[in-house]
Amino acid sequence: GASGDTVAIPSGATITGSGLGKILQVVQGTTTTSVSNTSTTYADTGLTAAITPSATSSKILVVVNQHVVFFSSGNAAGGSLQLLKGSTVIYSGDAAYEIYIKATGSSAIQYYGRRNLNYLDSPSSTSELTYKTQARNYQNGMTLESQVDSAESTIILMEIAG
Repeated sequence: GASGDTVAIPSGATITGSGLGKILQVVQGTTTTSVSNTSTTYADTGLTAAITPSATSSKILVVVNQHVVFFSSGNAAGGSLQLLKGSTVIYSGDAAYEIYIKATGSSAIQYYGRRNLNYLDSPSSTSELTYKTQARNYQNGMTLESQVDSAESTIILMEIAG
């Protein structure tokens, strides 16, 4: 009806769908601090953000744009990225290494790039939640760096009404 009209709702009726899918809040975390890792063990990249959902039915859409650099004295370089909520891994990629490059006949290799990651979380919580990324090398003898030369990495958290 027209603006200002009222609608009578019968007793015991349930209204559903109102506001579902609506973005309730957006939080962004950024970093330009360089972090180095020479291990095949996951280590923090310095990229983190926190959000407090307003309802247990909310979902959190996590959007990551992570700057990574791999150096190797051999002819292959690579590694992988994972996403954590608190200390729990919620996304660890599809393979032992998600980024991999190999040069034929080269004695050293470097990879500069970005890894994008999107993840929809259903936390069922109204407590503050902290999300962060970690990265690791494909093999020993390599160096992985995040945010080299002050390149910016971002993580965006969007609370979506459930």
